Order: sequence, then structure tokens, then C-alpha cells
Amino acid sequence: MALADELRDDVLERFLRYVQIDTQSAYGSGTYPSTTQQLNLQHLLLTELNELGIDAELTEHGYVFATLPGEPGTPNVGLLAHVDVSPDAPAEGVKPQVHADYDGESELVPGLAPANSPLLAERKGHDIVTSDGTTLLGADDKAGVAEIMAAAAYLKRHPEIPHANTRIAFTVDEEIGHGTDHFDLEQFGADFAYTLDGSVVGEVEAETWSALELKVTFRGVPVHPGYAKDILVNPVKLAARFVASFPPDHAPETTEGRQGFLHPLSIAGNAEGVTVVCYVRDFDWDGVLAGEALLRKLAEEAIAGEPRASVDYERWEQYRNMKEKLDERPEVIEAALEAARRAGLEPKITSIRGGTDGSRLTEMGLPTPNLFAGGNEFHSVREWVSVQDLALSAATAVELLKLLAEPQWRSA
Repeated sequence: MALADELRDDVLERFLRYVQIDTQSAYGSGTYPSTTQQLNLQHLLLTELNELGIDAELTEHGYVFATLPGEPGTPNVGLLAHVDVSPDAPAEGVKPQVHADYDGESELVPGLAPANSPLLAERKGHDIVTSDGTTLLGADDKAGVAEIMAAAAYLKRHPEIPHANTRIAFTVDEEIGHGTDHFDLEQFGADFAYTLDGSVVGEVEAETWSALELKVTFRGVPVHPGYAKDILVNPVKLAARFVASFPPDHAPETTEGRQGFLHPLSIAGNAEGVTVVCYVRDFDWDGVLAGEALLRKLAEEAIAGEPRASVDYERWEQYRNMKEKLDERPEVIEAALEAARRAGLEPKITSIRGGTDGSRLTEMGLPTPNLFAGGNEFHSVREWVSVQDLALSAATAVELLKLLAEPQWRSA
């Protein structure tokens, strides 16, 4: 773990700098990226990469691509992280707090203590970073951004260390499911890649949700409510009836492990129409299709008995489980596991009840499992990360690039 110790100050300094830049993405935006403030961090990263002597560019769609040349004959390895943070909690004015030498018991911000975040107890003696409890921290995924930058800076400082040809990408709009909409695989030029967007150190995520979004729009008959008798058909009530009919045992808050769920993400509209945005999640695509069929059935039942009401649907297949494609490239997973071992960890392969840019990239033909970045309690004001875990994640990235320069990975 000497390497992690060497990387600790740099990765922390970068992380604290990056999280103070507001990069929140936005649902329903008509632009790409969905918010211009994401580009503020992209411009900073571009500058920092160039200052390190790493060739980098900002693409027309807001991605930062960079190249860290390695040993001749080594594979082109991609490292990716996303700069945007979730729209699901406040993200403006992040004030990071470093709680040194955590005692393993105290509440760090309201609602964040080992009682409701058990991993905290295992981080006794670590330095824990949180926000001030009123905003996201931004570890999802500025932890990954800082780790990639620290790993690249380390290898630039140590040109004597052999490493693989490395392509770096910092993406936008991952949190709203559009991180790879304009990602040009040929321009990126990687043979395989890794997202640093996971949570617990040591976990290599080789399986994700398959995901679908279904927008369900109820339409009624509007009229002045003072003269509405026998005329008004209220789509707000139809939408409420629909949401209330969701099976309680198919909800995010009642499922775990490999159980899928149906999730009403948002509801908006007026007297003419109301749209409920629903997420369907399952590890198996057949399970996703079954969930979609159930939502359509519940929607039709919500308007049953009112012939003047109608419902229509807009579906978006967001991404597929990466496991099937990754099973065809077991060496890509094994390299990540071995790199974690060399960083001093005991790694394991896990499934994630979520998705990453790697889900879509793998589907597009670029095998991209997800590596740990150390963050926890994502998408909430209780988000936290251990400084020591940040450093271990950065060290694993360095070890991975060193490993992939070894003879067995080189082309003839």
C-alpha cells in the first residue's frame, strides 16, 4: 500500500477541487450536455492534462479525451469517469469537509452514522470526506475523475515505469442516462476499458441492470372546475391512481440483491395531461419487458370505466446488462482483479443495482467493466468517501496500467 500512501495527498487535493465545481446534469434538457456548467470542470481537466504534458481535447459534444502513450505493442486501455452529478439532490455550493481519524461511531452529518451506513464503522481511523450535509458531495463520480487524474500524473512523474497505452475519457450526462449518446468508439480508440464509478474498494462490477424508461401520459377532459359536473376528467387523479397501484414489493425501497423494481421517477402536467416517468430495472431483459407490460396493464386499469380518458406511452431502452458481453472477455475482468491484489486488496466480482457508462459502451462493442472508486451513499446529501479509499482506487488504476504492459498483454 506504499503506492496508495504516495498518491493520497494528490488525489485528495484534486477531489476537493473538483467537487466544488457545480456539474449537475438535468432531466429533460434539450441540449447536450444537458447543462453548460459541466463544461466548467471539463475545461479545468483539459488544462490540467495539458499542464501534465498529456495530449487532450474537448470534443464537440463535451467529452474530454486524452492520450497517455505507453510501451510499444501494449493494448489501448480506456479509463473513464463522468463529471456530472445527480439531479436527485442539491448540488450547488458544495463545501467538502474532511473528518480526520474518524472514530467509527460519530454522526458526521445529519443522518450519516454507522447505524444507517454500516461501512462507516469499518473505516475507523480513516479520513472521511462529506459535504456540509446540505448538498451532494460529488464522489459519484468526481472520485473516479480525481483517481484517474492522480494515476496519470503519477505515471507522468515516473516515465521509467512501463505501462500500457492509455486513453482517458471524462464524460457528461451519465446520471441522466445519456453519457454515451455521442461517444465515438473509433475516435476513442480503446481495445477495452474500465469505468471508475463503483463504490466499495475491491469490488469489480461485471454485471449491471438492464434498464428501460417508460413515460406514461394520461389525458383527460379539462373544464372550469366550477362547471365541471359530468364533464371534467382529471388526469391528475388518473396518474395518482396509476402510481398508487404499483405493487409494493416491486419498489426500490423493498427490493435487494437480484430483485428488479418499478420506480415512478417523476410526475408532471396539468388539466389536459399528466406524465409519469417510470424506471423499469431488472438484471434480465425478459424481466424488464415483464415490468413494462405490468406498467401498461396498470395504466389501462387506471382509465378503465372512463371512455373519455386516454393513455399513451413513450419508451426508451436505456442500457443492457453488461455481463453477457463481458463473459466473452474474462481476461479483462481478471486484469482488474489482479491489479486490485497488487494494490493490497482482496477483490471480488459483484453485480451493481444500477448502471454506468460501461453498460452502454459494452453493448456498443467496447468491453467496459466498472471499478471501485470508494464513494458511498450516492445521490444523497449523506454521500461520503474515505481518503484512504480514494488513494487505494488510484493505486489500483496505476497497477492496472502497469500490469497491462507486461509481456502476456503485448501484441506480437
